[in-house]
Amino acid sequence: MATVKAFSALRFTDKAGDISKNVCPPYDIISPAQREEYIKVSENNIIRLELPIGENAYADAGALYKKLRADGILENDATEGIYVYEEEFEVYGEVKKIKGIFARVKLCEFSENVVLPHEETLSKAKTDRFNLMSATYCNFSPIYSMYTDADRKISGRVADLTNGKADIEFTCEDGVTQRLWKIEKGADTDFIEKAFEDKQLFIADGHHRYETALNFKKKLIEDGVIKCDGCAGNYVMMMLIDMENEGLVVFPTHRMIKGLEKFDEAEAISKISEFFDVCEIARGDIDAKLSENVDKKAYVFCTKSGKFYLLTLKDGDAAKAELDALNPGKSDAYKGLDVTVLHSLILEKLFGIDKENMANQINLKYTRDTDEACDCVKNDEFNCAFILNATKVHEIKDVALAGEKMPQKSTYFYPKLITGLVMNELVPVEKI
Repeated sequence: MATVKAFSALRFTDKAGDISKNVCPPYDIISPAQREEYIKVSENNIIRLELPIGENAYADAGALYKKLRADGILENDATEGIYVYEEEFEVYGEVKKIKGIFARVKLCEFSENVVLPHEETLSKAKTDRFNLMSATYCNFSPIYSMYTDADRKISGRVADLTNGKADIEFTCEDGVTQRLWKIEKGADTDFIEKAFEDKQLFIADGHHRYETALNFKKKLIEDGVIKCDGCAGNYVMMMLIDMENEGLVVFPTHRMIKGLEKFDEAEAISKISEFFDVCEIARGDIDAKLSENVDKKAYVFCTKSGKFYLLTLKDGDAAKAELDALNPGKSDAYKGLDVTVLHSLILEKLFGIDKENMANQINLKYTRDTDEACDCVKNDEFNCAFILNATKVHEIKDVALAGEKMPQKSTYFYPKLITGLVMNELVPVEKI
């Protein structure tokens, strides 16, 4: 099963200045304006490496990486270790904490059933990450993965080892407090490494980066860089979190529909009624109604007339038969997902938006903001929108174990992991 190893992380040194000014959120949620703001605060901010721009973006990133190494802004730790990472945040009026570990994890093809994906990926993002790795030979951001730990063998040990003050602690502008401890290589890290030997890992966030790491490993083998099993290129940096952690939060991603010709609201409701009970509700009741129906297949349909309808899947064989027909060969776990039911019975069956259309986002746009979903239909660009409940963590595991992948944008783990606290050098900078 999983091979997890301590490593000497690449980190910002004191020469870089305040660490809180040199980290950033994941590159794919940062706008151009936000990128510039991070650089204004600190010229050493990791965003310059993680999200390079310009005609020669990747070459520039490679040159900058070498400069930061030469100037002593970035250096590998002198000793190996496992790095414990905690985020403390507030959500739904409740303060939560989530704690996991940064470590190197041996790359395995999905067919080996050691590291399991749950979501589809896009080739454009993988090409971008591959080009960046080819220029820098480094992981700047971790892949977020989960594991099962019913007896808390790993998470309990980690908690015991990090009861004291963190080595690094600061609060980001979004209110999320970041903490980091290092467990030096020794008996404790040996215990943790061994405990993972019977574990499967479930990717929560970072599918594109994992698939890219697999492809980059092949490049390193072809180039003769990887010459032994222990070479860093055989591994990728992950943040590993216990799937039962009470701090795990998954947000829903809502669907906004655009560009449908001759879309008629009344006709749509009539068609939807074939599979769903339809009840008009007030906008202010959306969250409450979805929460009340969290164990059902329930959605809120936002219309251009300013009305909101709660849709709950009807009991019976009709919907099941359609789900089977539209998802041949798929597992019950996959067909039971809220996003699958919505995509199949409404978007595909009733609106004619097929899977290829969804993948290319021709008539479909995503948002995590309920207000944006509600308000988008006031814009002539959008026909309607659907607000969803969040995918459950156990559903992610069930779909992955079935060897399947969810539709894109099925999950959004919150909060996102910070980029720049620890990094993973795949090839020594002097050999690049």
